[in-house]
Amino acid sequence: MNRTPLADRIRPQSFDQILGQAHLLGPGCPIQKQIEAGRLFSMILFGPPGSGKTTIARLFAQHFSADFVTFSAATSGIAQIKKFMQEAEQRKQLYNRDTIIFIDEIHRFNKAQQDAFLPYVEKGTIILIGATTENPSFELNSSLLSRVKVYMLHPLSFEDIKSILDRALTTEKGLAKKYRMTPDALTFIANISDGDARVALNALELSSLASKNNTIDLKTAESIVQKKALRYDKAGEEHYNLISALHKSLRGSDPDAGLYWLARMLEGGEDPLYIARRLVRFAVEDIGAADPQALVIAIAAKDAVHFIGRPEGDLALAECVVYLAGAPKNNDIYLAYSTAQEDALKTLAEPVPMHIRNAPTRLMKKLGYGKGYKYPHNYPGKKVQQDYMPERLRGRTYLKKKGKTEHE
Repeated sequence: MNRTPLADRIRPQSFDQILGQAHLLGPGCPIQKQIEAGRLFSMILFGPPGSGKTTIARLFAQHFSADFVTFSAATSGIAQIKKFMQEAEQRKQLYNRDTIIFIDEIHRFNKAQQDAFLPYVEKGTIILIGATTENPSFELNSSLLSRVKVYMLHPLSFEDIKSILDRALTTEKGLAKKYRMTPDALTFIANISDGDARVALNALELSSLASKNNTIDLKTAESIVQKKALRYDKAGEEHYNLISALHKSLRGSDPDAGLYWLARMLEGGEDPLYIARRLVRFAVEDIGAADPQALVIAIAAKDAVHFIGRPEGDLALAECVVYLAGAPKNNDIYLAYSTAQEDALKTLAEPVPMHIRNAPTRLMKKLGYGKGYKYPHNYPGKKVQQDYMPERLRGRTYLKKKGKTEHE
């Protein structure tokens, strides 16, 4: 019995077997050009789990007959890195043979570890291929980024995953047509994999072991998977991508999209109070005076989540999302305050005009504090014309309709 995991057994053996990355491997595309030119360059492969990063690195080593060495951030210290670099340098000098250093999850290397590779990458002693699920812009040193090419891989599509599952069911290295999978089971596994080929193949392999009469049906697949594991990193780029999607869906007045992104975040494990804070921010930034009740609803949702927690509090957030999506939008106050803030920070901090200063003491009154102030309640309509701005900012307005809201 072959104990090698199914995902490893059916790993693509050539570049043309890799699915989902035509933008890199198709005719005239970046990696294909490297292959055709017979040139190896250090690179960072940035993409979600199970999209083919390790496979591409291994195929480069195979295609260019290069030695393939893997490093782990958890176990590789500076001394070990330098030892391997010296061996690679000797190999290059004696046999003119390239060494590909593959670092999976390279973002886990600290600054000193990343810097240790720089001179060898620059001289061409090694070909560094790093794989990461995190945005290299945030996680890798700028000095390292300037010496490598960054290629972004896409998550595999539903159809790509189905093709991979079909391959696994029919090839000799896979399940060799020993099992039959019902269409609904195939669809279920393709859906729950979220574009991750490894997740799909592991689910298929476990389902085959649990199957009766060599038939993998929906009930068997569901019993193995039990619950979809959403890809979500509360500290990584996906965190910011999803909250951005929620914010922009509400700004675009789309309650359905807002509910979907809310569910993605909550089921992925996001702190509901973080979401509540962002909804409060949205209420004041994108709705503002167009519907002051929006802020009341957002604060109430925050209080409800804090009071009853999950999962009951999820509905309070859902109610808030629907309300905010349907509310009229106006960012005049946000823009007005931003301009006032800029004036406060970048202009001379002028003194408060004497007539609107407070005068709690006899000396201050004697010095002219509050002198000439016109008390609005003493005038018709409770309004009176007088200057409230510093001298150099007189006449400056921040709101498009000074003193008015859209409800007036």
